[in-house]
Amino acid sequence: MKKWCVIAGIVAILLAGGYLVLSFYAVKFIQVQVQKAIGPGFTIAQIKVKATHLSINGIRFEDSGTKQKFLRIEETKIYPDLLPFLKRRLQIRELVILSPSFFFHRTREGVFIGPWVSIKKEEKSGEAPGKEEKKEGEAISIKINRLRIEKGAIDFDDMKAGETPGQIRLREVDLEIKNIEYPIVSSRSPIELKGMMKGKTKEGEIVSKGWIDLKTSDMETSLKIREVELKVFEPYYRKRVSAEIESGHLNMDAHIAIKKSVIDVPGKLELADLRVKEEGTIFYIPAKTLLSRLKDKGNRVEVQFHVKGNLDDPRFKLQETFLMRIGIGLAEAIGLPIKAVEAGGLEEGVGLFEELFKKKEKRR
Repeated sequence: MKKWCVIAGIVAILLAGGYLVLSFYAVKFIQVQVQKAIGPGFTIAQIKVKATHLSINGIRFEDSGTKQKFLRIEETKIYPDLLPFLKRRLQIRELVILSPSFFFHRTREGVFIGPWVSIKKEEKSGEAPGKEEKKEGEAISIKINRLRIEKGAIDFDDMKAGETPGQIRLREVDLEIKNIEYPIVSSRSPIELKGMMKGKTKEGEIVSKGWIDLKTSDMETSLKIREVELKVFEPYYRKRVSAEIESGHLNMDAHIAIKKSVIDVPGKLELADLRVKEEGTIFYIPAKTLLSRLKDKGNRVEVQFHVKGNLDDPRFKLQETFLMRIGIGLAEAIGLPIKAVEAGGLEEGVGLFEELFKKKEKRR
């Protein structure tokens, strides 16, 4: 009996030792690939090779031209999948990004600026076409079974939102994406996101779950928003609202589907605890009328909407279309039924909405 116990112990030690050795070399291989991938503007404070994973500390990205900081990550842990490594394939069992901060913005011309944009520009300007093709051919294939972001932060400044830039601040962001391959191939990657949106006095909750195709950008996800302050979105709705909304929050449930650049978003939005000054209008509805109708509904109203259009069509404006649908739904929800002209386009639909509402007001 003792003999078999000794043999079992020796086998266990050999297996554990083999695992640690194999894991060490897999981690070292990943370290080399990470160091090769570091491009202009990226800096890393420290890379530690541990028994089961690679630990990367102090990742920063700064645009080499503007010196603007776009990315900060406290620690990234990369856990290799050992079985594919034996077959000379690089596969990561799990990639964990701890406490990252992302900073990006959109210009008044609608151009998104962030680390990925700067990297792309550097690659295009720094290499001749022939060399680029060679690099792409030599690119190593990587598969990530699961990517997790824990306790992340996202700061987005939107100069195109209006006269006053939009500011979206997400905190406590937890993101999980599965089944990622590089070079990117077309496949459905399950995705789940949770986070808090900062307001002036409190934080609201955002939850999304579904899948995304990282190559084609097709996606299908649910979106839940709970108790997010309306003032956060003021730069976006200001053109449609002349009355001052002092406070209030929104809840929203929507289903987002994008296929071949066609977006389809049915959903419902609830406005609650509104405090509005009586002067002016809200989506062409006089504030006084809206407030009197809301009193009968406990200062809470549910708005149905459905937004659909081709994102590649320059005539389709997602923000404007969404606001128009919300305005029409709000009028219907408080007992002012208005039907938009679908074929007339956005401008004609908005004009008809305003004209019909004015006629209804004169009748009373």
